Amino acid sequence: MRHTIVMTGASGGIGRVAAEYILRRSPDAHLVVVARGPSGARTAAELGTGGHAVSHVSADLGSLQSVRSAATEIRDRLERGELPPLRGFVGNAGVQYSNALTEGPDGFESTFTVNVLANHLFVRLLQDRFAAPARIVITTSDTHFGDFRHNLGLVPGPVWKSPDALARTGAFSAPDTVAAGRTAYSTSKLATIYLVHAYARRLPAGIDAVTYNPAFVPGTGLARNAGPLSRFAMRRVMPMLTLTPFATSRAAAGRHLADAVLGTPRVPTGSYVDRGRADRSSDESYDPRREDELWAAVERFTAVTGRLGTTAAGSSTASGSAD
Repeated sequence: MRHTIVMTGASGGIGRVAAEYILRRSPDAHLVVVARGPSGARTAAELGTGGHAVSHVSADLGSLQSVRSAATEIRDRLERGELPPLRGFVGNAGVQYSNALTEGPDGFESTFTVNVLANHLFVRLLQDRFAAPARIVITTSDTHFGDFRHNLGLVPGPVWKSPDALARTGAFSAPDTVAAGRTAYSTSKLATIYLVHAYARRLPAGIDAVTYNPAFVPGTGLARNAGPLSRFAMRRVMPMLTLTPFATSRAAAGRHLADAVLGTPRVPTGSYVDRGRADRSSDESYDPRREDELWAAVERFTAVTGRLGTTAAGSSTASGSAD
C-alpha cells in the first residue's frame, strides 16, 4: 500500500544511507525530504533515480516559522491527495555547536531548537494526518548516558535544568566553550527521550514513537560547527574506531535507522532502539515529572493549539524498561 514518510536529515550521513534503504525495502513509500535550500531538491532528485517516489520540502530547522511552513505544506499536500497516507516521520537531523550561545531567530538556543523543538513541531502539526499503523522515529544519542563507556570521554554528560533555562542561551557553565556546546547537545538528546515517552502516552493507538541511537558514528557532518582540529579528527582519525566495538560505521548506523523506521525489530511505543535492538536508556531518562514538564514547555514554546490527552498505550513503556 502506498504511503508517505517525512524525513529530516536525509541529505547526508546516516540519514542518506537510511533513506536509500527505506526506498529499496519499501518501494511503495513516497519519501518527503525536508532540508534547507537547494540540498533538498538535489537529494530528492538523487534518491528518486530508478523510479522511486521522492519529493522535497524546504525548511530551515533552526527557525520555527520555517518548520511550521514546511509542516503546513506537507499537510496541504496530504489533504489534496498529492501524497499518499502519512505513515512515518523521521526526525534525524541534529546539530552540535562549539558553544551554548548560538541563538536562532525565535530567541531559543539553536541546539535545543533543531534537536528538540523542530521535531516536536513537526509531530504536533502532522499528528492528525498520520494513518495507523504509523511510526515516529527521533534520532537520539548515547551521550545522554554521560559515562565513558557511551561517549569515550568526548562529550560531557547532560545537565538537566528547567526547560525554560535549557531553551535559552547560556544555560551551562562557561557557555562560550566547546564543552558547553557539547553539554547542550547531550542534554538535548536526553530531552528527545523524554518527549518520546510523552508521545507514547499521548498519541492515539496505532501511532508509535521511538528513539533511535546510532551510537558513535565518526565521519558524519555532526561536527561541522566545531573547530578545525575537531573537524579534522572526526574526518580523519575517528573513522578508524569503526574497526573496534566503540563505534558504528555510517553504513551500519543508516541500515539500523531504516530498520527502526520500517518497524524491524518490532518494539513497543516509547522504546529506545540501540542500533538493531530495543534496550534500556539511562536511568535518568525515565522521569515522568521531567517528561510532563518538558511537554508543557515545548507546547508553549511552539505555540501549538490543541492538546493530546494521556492514553493507556505506552504509559508503562515510557516510564520503565524497553527491553
